[in-house]
Amino acid sequence: MSRPLSRQYLLQTSHGQIALEESGHGTQPVLWIHGNSSSRAVFRHQMQGTVAAPYRFIAFDLPGHGGSADAIDPLRTYTRPGFADVAIELIARLGIDDVVLVGWSLGGHIALEIAAHYRGVRGLLICGTPPVGRDMSAGFIPAPHMRLGSQQEFSAEDIETFGHAIFGDSFDAELRRTIARADGLARKTMFEAARAGAGVDQRALVETLPVPLAVVNGANDRFVNLDYVDRVAYANLWGGRCLRLPDVGHAPFREAPALFDAVLARFLRDVTA
Repeated sequence: MSRPLSRQYLLQTSHGQIALEESGHGTQPVLWIHGNSSSRAVFRHQMQGTVAAPYRFIAFDLPGHGGSADAIDPLRTYTRPGFADVAIELIARLGIDDVVLVGWSLGGHIALEIAAHYRGVRGLLICGTPPVGRDMSAGFIPAPHMRLGSQQEFSAEDIETFGHAIFGDSFDAELRRTIARADGLARKTMFEAARAGAGVDQRALVETLPVPLAVVNGANDRFVNLDYVDRVAYANLWGGRCLRLPDVGHAPFREAPALFDAVLARFLRDVTA
């Protein structure tokens, strides 16, 4: 099947103006949600690849990221539940009845928030996302670069440290600009809200969630405690196990797109059959 052409457009929401991109020749919506201080550009391999062709791939920039505007009300928007509300509003505006969610890093946490509140989720794939309970620290590896995820102001050195930790050798000039553009208030507000208890208990959610859930991680992830991820008692884990893709880190869809896309294609076939 031919590679799809993507189209880009803007939608006004109650949270601010949102930049979106669509590709694919099919009708089944697959919503892509990016991570902290990133943008939809990280999914370019998938949005412009043959894996999109049978589906309706939709990627958007979170408020304060990429081509989207900064949040109208940061305290309302820059939290996991706030970002989830943005996505649910977009789903409604686009006339979508059921959707498959693909969430990476923060995007996976947002996807889980969506699944807790929106009945139209058909399947869910999370990557680089430990489903944490009230003790968030249990799902992550203590490391100096972790503090940057909640830091408001970034120096040029911070951008390099954060970018290389996230993207490894796939970190490039476009991703530098993406991180530099991100509204640092989103990082600060999001972590303050999470520490205050905003959002669902995601470990409890996945232990009862009937929706098929794929958990796909890079084996060399420098942020996520993969042993913690593997120990969670998922209610409906696709394939019966969490997957660790070899020789890649926190963003395997960029570092090894062919490997990641093969897993994604199988998952999408299973949940949309």
